[in-house]
Amino acid sequence: MDYETARRFLINQGKATESISDAFLVRLKQGKPPVPGQVTSILLALKVVYEALREAEALERELVYALHLLSTEGRQQFELRRRGGVIWPPLLDEDLTRIAIAVRSIFAGVWQE
Repeated sequence: MDYETARRFLINQGKATESISDAFLVRLKQGKPPVPGQVTSILLALKVVYEALREAEALERELVYALHLLSTEGRQQFELRRRGGVIWPPLLDEDLTRIAIAVRSIFAGVWQE
């Protein structure tokens, strides 16, 4: 995956509206689990973006907004729907933590484990 593909993918997954029904945040808002392989693709795209931007002085607003939504809104929707009775896949909680760590890494310019 190249940077532009990763960037566009993350924006689509994070900023998506109902028009992209399989987007990560849309599915979480609907109380649906991610599509199989979706979190893996998000994590790969985050790593590609990190590698491309780790020396960057500034980050693009649209990308930053999508990353922020993926890390914060994803967690909020997970918790909200769980309290509402949704039973999520067992690893989704850990996956959301991995997404947040990768986003923080992009913002910091240092990969965090």
